[in-house]
Amino acid sequence: MQVKETLNEGLKRGYEMTLPAADLAAEVDAKLKEAQPEVEMKGFRKGKVPMALLKKQFGQRIMGEAMQSAVDNAVREQLEKTGDRPAVQPKIEMKNGETWKEGDDVIVNVEYEALPAIPEVDLSGVKLERLKVKADEAQVTEALENLAKNAQNFADRRKGSKAKDGDQVVIDFKGMVDGEAFEGGTAEDYPLVLGSGSFIPGFEEQLVGAKAGEDVTVNVKFPDDYGHPTLKGKDAVFECTVKAVKEPKPAEIDDELAKKFGAESLDKLKEQIGQRLEEEYAGASRAVMKRALLDQLDDLVKFDLPEVLVDAEAQQIAHQLWHEENPEVHDHNHGNIEPTDEHKKLAERRVRLGLLLAEIGQKAEVTVSDQEMTQAVIRQARQYPGQERQFFEFVQQNPQMQQQLRAPIFEDKVVDHIAEAAKVDEKEVSKEDLEKAVEALDTL
Repeated sequence: MQVKETLNEGLKRGYEMTLPAADLAAEVDAKLKEAQPEVEMKGFRKGKVPMALLKKQFGQRIMGEAMQSAVDNAVREQLEKTGDRPAVQPKIEMKNGETWKEGDDVIVNVEYEALPAIPEVDLSGVKLERLKVKADEAQVTEALENLAKNAQNFADRRKGSKAKDGDQVVIDFKGMVDGEAFEGGTAEDYPLVLGSGSFIPGFEEQLVGAKAGEDVTVNVKFPDDYGHPTLKGKDAVFECTVKAVKEPKPAEIDDELAKKFGAESLDKLKEQIGQRLEEEYAGASRAVMKRALLDQLDDLVKFDLPEVLVDAEAQQIAHQLWHEENPEVHDHNHGNIEPTDEHKKLAERRVRLGLLLAEIGQKAEVTVSDQEMTQAVIRQARQYPGQERQFFEFVQQNPQMQQQLRAPIFEDKVVDHIAEAAKVDEKEVSKEDLEKAVEALDTL
């Protein structure tokens, strides 16, 4: 095999490889000879089919397999020789594909961008600050009050009282479209909390001010994206009878409330709330410290980046941000989204840090265990209630999805590894200061 370098600019590499026709023919003959003892053909005993006939019958297919195998081997040998690690799958094109015929050499062009050599990073100078927030009595009390509100009951208002936003009305209703009742549009003794947004937009507002014993006609329009296709965009009339108007009564903050949430007593519930709050603060603090670490690493080292990785990351960033700005679009049936210079700058940072953390993690022998992967899959599967099994099967059959789940776990473990060796000072701050630090994370 002959190899000629055609491109060597930065991380870009290109080679022209010539695979001799004689080598390909020899490989075809070897494969046919290997298969000959098992071949049966009409007019010949098993294993006695002449090579010439085998070549005529199977030679073209075997030649294709031989060419693919030869190209793969050639590329692998060249990568082993150069020590290059392609950033993505090399681009391989047959130069004489249109004119090639059996007996000709095969000439292929191979191009790729190599991953850069990552310089050693001196981490001894990395200094980090861990913000620490203690859950005070006021924060625990606020959380308790929210729990009591969520555990609230409803009690009948005084006779003749008008329903207010936040009240619960018990209603019978019958819905009609074009004068006809529709499936799922009728119910009795339905408890509806006004302002909860659980009914069609505009429905609950028309019951504000109603009294027990009153009949109310509610006119609404089903949204254009309503789940039931026959009701999308249709005008509807609901005949409602208000049977009761109830006001919210927060639960008492006592031992009984604690037992509702699985605690032995109110003191135990307060203790659990305090622990949970401090765990939440610790998670937020970790995110702030991780950003500080990544900022320092970004300043510590610079190296060339594969354009193909930067362009792909910039495109993904632009696409994600576009959908955040256009939440009403749920599919990908939109025009091309061109990354801006800001997107590319952020992409360069992400690619650089990703490659650096991968290198540090590899040298430190950081791995993601099967248990950690399983936990990640379980967390993700919870987003698809009722379809957990299908999600597990999808992940098992999709290496790309596995990598998407593994990557953030690996990154966090590498960050922890670096933080363990760095100088970390603890600083006690208020909840408000921590919240400001978390808000500042969105500036990049």
